[in-house]
Amino acid sequence: MATHNLIIGGGPAAINALETIREFDADAAITLVCDEPAHSRMALPYWLSGKIPAQHTHTADDAYFKKLGVQARIGERVAKVDPATNSVTLSGGDKLDFDNLLIATGSAPMSPPIPGKDLPGVQPLWSLADTQSVLEATTGMERPRVVLVGAGFIGFIVLNAMFKRQWDLAVVERESQVLPRMLDATAAAGAEDYLTSLGVGIHTGTTVQAIKDGGSGKSVELDNGTALPADIVILATGIRPNLDLIDGSGIETDEGILVNDRMQTNFPNIYAGGDMAQGPDLYADKPAIHAIQTTAVDHGRVAGANMAGRQDVRYPGSLLMNIADVCGLQCASFGYWDDPKAEPMVINNTAQHIYRKLLWTEDQLTGAIFTGDAKDVGMLTDIGMVKGVLQTRTPLGGWKEFLRENPYDIRRAYIGAGVAQKLVGTTLTGRPARPRQFHFGGAKPVASVGQAHVAFMGTKPD
Repeated sequence: MATHNLIIGGGPAAINALETIREFDADAAITLVCDEPAHSRMALPYWLSGKIPAQHTHTADDAYFKKLGVQARIGERVAKVDPATNSVTLSGGDKLDFDNLLIATGSAPMSPPIPGKDLPGVQPLWSLADTQSVLEATTGMERPRVVLVGAGFIGFIVLNAMFKRQWDLAVVERESQVLPRMLDATAAAGAEDYLTSLGVGIHTGTTVQAIKDGGSGKSVELDNGTALPADIVILATGIRPNLDLIDGSGIETDEGILVNDRMQTNFPNIYAGGDMAQGPDLYADKPAIHAIQTTAVDHGRVAGANMAGRQDVRYPGSLLMNIADVCGLQCASFGYWDDPKAEPMVINNTAQHIYRKLLWTEDQLTGAIFTGDAKDVGMLTDIGMVKGVLQTRTPLGGWKEFLRENPYDIRRAYIGAGVAQKLVGTTLTGRPARPRQFHFGGAKPVASVGQAHVAFMGTKPD
């Protein structure tokens, strides 16, 4: 009898898991339960900014599920997981049995204790419905006034989308700086200066005391006495893992569901992945939650391979990283970017909002921060090469001193230390990654290998 794999969720961990199961086991039975259409949360800001239609946020449709032989129960929710009987109970009362289970239910926005948070036009921006609600609420407004409560990574992704629509924006952050879990104080000060020059209101070191309805809009009242007018208030004050469905199940948790390097919980046939999985950290012995899409993809692929019987597939650990477009200023941080014990190398050009910080433990790069124009940070692929160095944990030896003298020439150290060769020979599941099986409208991506790739891969390390 075919193994029955049950997947709860419709985000990147879930979708990559089911594709990986099918890659390794053509006969497995797969059921997916999700209360929303399968989609990428990271694509929602592109819809919000008007760059793509709503349908382009979706990562699966009926034809895709049929092609992969997946029974998809979209619009349904799992209410309870019972490891003792290897079954789950849906909110409508149905029970589904499983041989293997993947819990990939993601996370949800936290609701801050602010009076007025339930007023119309005050909401998070986390789901398909949230995005639709904001677009409907602002229809016909020439320049909506928006106050974002929370200046973290999620808040700034929303900020960037609204900036592209040229809305009137203000940000409130209780910490003393913006992006407090992504940038150090110096980098954050540069980002705040940049945003202020664009007309974005920045209010740090203060909290919202109340949100009041005032006839012509809302008033966001701060504890420093400032009152900010708003048509829309977006609450972006943090997220929490969706763990309600495992209450009383015996599945072990800490901040999230604890998993090993196969993505297994304390029940070997129950797996977890994505925002609610607390698993291996590439640079630490303690398991961590890294609520980012790249980690969710990796979790899904590792879980899927193991669910399909590939018990030799183990996860080396996720790399903490955040990359955000802050209204045209590219900001990124990797690894232990805030390690006070690490040796820093810093460039700080305040006039051009360029900041680079490399953090070293002996001759190994263990963290980094970048801010700057896209052509300086992203188009030169410096952040990608630093990410590669960190992921491969490559000691750079003499290249460390080279970078001290030539901090913009990361490419030479990347090639010379052999990082590209290490990456090209690395696989997560023991075989090369396959392209996604779903493309909107059946369109096929087109890619070609250029001379730059040949130069990178043909250069031998010293």
